[in-house]
Formats: sequence, structure tokens, C-alpha cells
Amino acid sequence: MVPVIALVGRPNVGKSTLFNRLTKSRDALVAEIAGLTRDRKYGEGKVGERPFIVIDTGGISGEEVGIDEAMASQSFQAIQEADIVFFMVDASAGILEGDRMIANYLRKSGKSAYLIANKIDGKNPDVVLVEMYELGMGEPLGIAAAHNRGVSSLIDHVMDELHGVSDEPVTHPENDWHYVWDEGEESPAEEVVHEELDVKGIKIAVVGRPNVGKSTLVNRFLGEDRVVVYDEAGTTRDSIYIPYERHGQDYTLIDTAGVRRRKNISEAAEKFSIIKTLQAIQDCHVCILVLDARTGIVEQDLHMLSFVLNAGRALVIAINKWDGMEADEKQRVKDEIDRRFDFLTFADMHFISALHGTGVGHLYESVDQAYESAMGKWQTNMLTRILEDAVATHQPPMVRNRRPKLRYAHQGGSNPPVLVIHGNLVNDLPDDYKRYLANTFRRVLAIKGTPIRVEFRQGENPFADKQKEVRHRRKSRAEAVVKTANIRQIKLDKYRKARNKP
Repeated sequence: MVPVIALVGRPNVGKSTLFNRLTKSRDALVAEIAGLTRDRKYGEGKVGERPFIVIDTGGISGEEVGIDEAMASQSFQAIQEADIVFFMVDASAGILEGDRMIANYLRKSGKSAYLIANKIDGKNPDVVLVEMYELGMGEPLGIAAAHNRGVSSLIDHVMDELHGVSDEPVTHPENDWHYVWDEGEESPAEEVVHEELDVKGIKIAVVGRPNVGKSTLVNRFLGEDRVVVYDEAGTTRDSIYIPYERHGQDYTLIDTAGVRRRKNISEAAEKFSIIKTLQAIQDCHVCILVLDARTGIVEQDLHMLSFVLNAGRALVIAINKWDGMEADEKQRVKDEIDRRFDFLTFADMHFISALHGTGVGHLYESVDQAYESAMGKWQTNMLTRILEDAVATHQPPMVRNRRPKLRYAHQGGSNPPVLVIHGNLVNDLPDDYKRYLANTFRRVLAIKGTPIRVEFRQGENPFADKQKEVRHRRKSRAEAVVKTANIRQIKLDKYRKARNKP
């Protein structure tokens, strides 16, 4: 079994920086802002052939109220899940009351914990680390995560102790995770990674404006308080991947940060959060665009929708906070949706309440259907027959007194489905005829929930080179005729001058 290491400590002590160092990635957002990390974030690291799992957590101060209380709950849950705890303190700030509270909690939990003194750069370690013994957590280990100082020796030391690398013989009980396995058994390094990192199945990104209920919907999907939910815009600041299984089908939910209008964004951390959200859209199979029924459709919703469609991702629209609305308000929202989303004929829309679970279960039907359409495979002969029937029903308009010929069609990709049509003069087809062909393919193939892209490729003229040669010969012949005529004219002028001389 792969060991799980939880990083805990007060806010802004460098947990996310150490997380990125251990996982050799930039998955965790890092900034000089206390409380930037709010949800548990899992990552995978490796020392040689020995893998481990790291959990980044939010800060614990001991005086949590409001959203900080929900963040602390996530951190305590990570401690319960972990095999090892890295208790991080800020060496530059010294020991504070929050550090003492966390130390007491760890001693009572009975977890194997290491005291990590971060930010020792520019200081005398012997002087700084003496104060840390006050916590009673054993010998402190000094590092500077921002400069990668002492991080390698730290993880090597911990992994050596876990795997029993020491001068004295170490016993390995069978119920311990680092037992000595038999030759026929699977080694710990080969075992399946932590379930939170086993990303597979249909990847569903939940996107939308801030405070529309994305995290509440994610928790409702999972049936547990996996991510922090609070009645405050911008609660989620990072993209959290959460694998799970439902009725034998694997899914991976991606909770994303809300995207505000560009003029309202000032903090660098929020800019990185938005980048993570846009990357999650590119990485997913199906997007659930969450709208707020109470505020209606705003311009930012249309901007998010535009990005999803340009990325070619399958789409399901969830109008949240539908409960408790009056009949006339519901009708007003429906009329606005019909007016502003009249072009979204392929996407399913659901009116839900993420808080109470109303209508949430029906989202899976649309997600599964959209995924099947986005990842569908069709044979070339089937697509060509559909193309021939569409052309027979409605021929393409004339182009420069010539009728374009559409010869055959084949599939060029998935997610989104790409259909490639070959023929001549296809680059001159009008847009309305291209839409007619796309809608015909969508109707016959029963493509639902995903945009499709129809590409046109014009065949090359096999006689193009010969025509160029003919034109070149004609041009050369004409130039030769002109040159010969000029020479004759010059000779004639000389002859006439010679005869006219006295």
C-alpha cells in the first residue's frame, strides 16, 4: 500500500509550496495570501521506486469561524486519512498558539507526525530549531521549500524510516503497510495509487460564475461534503479532481473556481484560478454549465458557454436554485432561456436544486448520452451514404456556374465529433448549406449533447501541373515570337538607314 502524507499547519506556512516540491508539479496554487488553499488536494510523488501520496490542506488557526471552519474540517479529515503527517511551522514567525493547538491534536490522534520547520533560509538552523522542541513533537526538520533546500533529504529520511532502512534490524508485522511481501505478491510500488488520484471514466467539469452552486452540486453528486461550501463568492479557488463510481460506471468530477468578468479580477491568485478552470474545461469530456435561476442569464454565462463550445466539449446545462421560486418567476426564466439559448438545440437543460437534490439524478442521463455522442465512432460508408442522401434531397448551390461535387465523408476525430467531407469547390459552399449538412448528420446519427465539427477538404486537380506546363510553353512561345519580331525590326531599321546614306 502506498503511504499517504498529509501536510498540515497554520495558514501561509508553505504547505502548498512543499506540495509542489514533493509532487514535482505546479498543481497547487501558491501566493502570499493566507487561506489560499481551501479543499483537500491530492498529488503523487516518488523517491526512486518508492511512491507516496501527498495531501495539501488548508490552514488551521484554532480560531476558525465561517468559511475557515469548513476549511479546518477538510484538514482534520486529511489527518484521519493519512498514514503520516507533516506538521509544518513557520520558522520565521516562531511558535504561535495555533501551532500548540495542532500539536496537541496530533498527539491525541496517535498519528505518526514529523515536525517540519519551514522558511529557515537566511537563518541559523541551530538557533531557530531550538524553539521548536517546545511543541514536544520530536526532533524538528528544517527546510526552505521555496528554494528547495532540505526537501530531498526530508523525504528521503521519512521514506527510509517507513521502509525500515536503518542500521538496526526492523520487524515488519503483517498488518503493517510496509510488510515484507512474498515473491508471488504484488509489491507496494506496483499497487494501485490512492483512489483520489485514480482519474478514470467520464470526466465531468462543473463550471459557471461564482456562487451559483457548483461545489454544492459536486457534494450532492458524491453524497458527502468533499469540497468546501460556503455562501460566499469565490469559495473554490482550485480545480479539484474527484474520481468515484456510480452504478458500475466510473466518473471523475472536477470542481472548478467561478469565473468573473475580467474587469473585476485584480488578485493574481484569482487569475491563476481562472486558468485552472479553463484548463479543466479542455481536459474534461462533459461540461455541466451551472446557472443561477435567481439572477437569470447574464453576459458572463454566455462567455463561459462560448468557451465551452469553442473547446468542443459536450454540454449539459443545469439551472440551479429552482426551488422556492414563484410560478411567474420560473416562467420568466424559461422565456429568457428560450430567447438567449435558442441556438442550443443539442444540449439538455435541467432545472435543479443542488442543495435539496431535486432533479440532480437526471443529470447523469444527459451526461452519459452526451459522452456517448462525443466519443462515438462511425464507419466511412455510413457517413458517405448520409452525405449522398443529403445531397440528393437538397443539392448545393451553383458556384461560378458550376455545381460543387461532394464525393465522400469520413470521421476525423472524437470529442467533439469531427466529420470530414471531400469534394471539389467545397471551400466556396455557403455557410447555410454547411449548417444544413451538419444538422443532417446530427439528426441521422442521433448526436445529442455535443457540438460537431464538419470540415471540408477540396481535392487537388490532377491536371494542374500539366496546365501550368502548357501555360509556361505558351508564354515562352509568345515571348520568343516577340523577341524574333524585335530582332527583325532592328535589322530592318539598319537596312533602311544603310540605303538612305548618300
